[in-house]
Amino acid sequence: MGKTLENTFQHTPVLLNECLDGLNIKPDGIYVDGTLGGGGHSEEILKRLTTGKLYAFDKDEDALGFTSQKLAKYGDKIEFIKSDFKYMASVLNNIGVDSVDGILLDLGVSSYQIDTPERGFSYRFDGKLDMRMDKSAKLSAYDVVNTYSKEELIRILFNYGEESFAKPIVNKIIESRKLKNIETTGELVKLIESAVPKKFWGKGSVAKKTFQAIRIEVNGELDGLDKAIDEMIGLLSPHGRLAIITFHSLEDRIVKNIMKLHATDCICDKTIPFCVCNHHADGELVNKKPIEASKQEQEENKRSTSAKLRIFEKFE
Repeated sequence: MGKTLENTFQHTPVLLNECLDGLNIKPDGIYVDGTLGGGGHSEEILKRLTTGKLYAFDKDEDALGFTSQKLAKYGDKIEFIKSDFKYMASVLNNIGVDSVDGILLDLGVSSYQIDTPERGFSYRFDGKLDMRMDKSAKLSAYDVVNTYSKEELIRILFNYGEESFAKPIVNKIIESRKLKNIETTGELVKLIESAVPKKFWGKGSVAKKTFQAIRIEVNGELDGLDKAIDEMIGLLSPHGRLAIITFHSLEDRIVKNIMKLHATDCICDKTIPFCVCNHHADGELVNKKPIEASKQEQEENKRSTSAKLRIFEKFE
């Protein structure tokens, strides 16, 4: 393909300055990057540490392999961990870390994963249907497309992709796989295009929502996200901060609701005249509204267009 591993990992971190400001980094602090990827955010955090430490999580062995070499110059300031960020609290507790000063999550798919055809994430390149962020995982996009029932596929496309043409797309998939299994991203794109009338195509690929939905299903991206955020807030030290970047409304809604819950005192039904829930806020929202990329960043990095950053700070 003419790309080296180094080329494919040239990833521009989204909302970089906003994340760094939001984390309010202390030189001697303990920080976690739950989604290491190409290491863009991590390296900038490391530059600001003196005696502090960064724990870098990723479940993609390619990302860990490349970025651990890229950031090797920072020595023992960084520790690399192959794990889904959803297990962050238990993994850190197992190595004796029970509180941290800041946690960063970038919930988008990495540029490397999208731009590598054989990883099967992209509707722009023809490659084997895969979409596994963790290549050792059993479930792949091939399995979802070729073995899920009609009802399951419609549910996934509608719920995870918010695809209004879920039924005709799934009908095309079911018809096609009766003849032969759907092997590649290119085959799937053609089926989607044949199911959606051209007058509804709009900007970008008509396959975008379907690919998003299948990717979310394959990687369980929404499963346990609320519980994981709860646990991360529990990990924060006094004045510690949690910064999360989302790229679609489903994730953003979960992040927004959990952070709001932790920033709210009484959560009783408003019709009850006095509080019976005994719920107390354990922190506050740093920004009431999500932070979005500037016009300049959106022009320079199209990936930032849909990005939203929410930041939570733990009380003392």
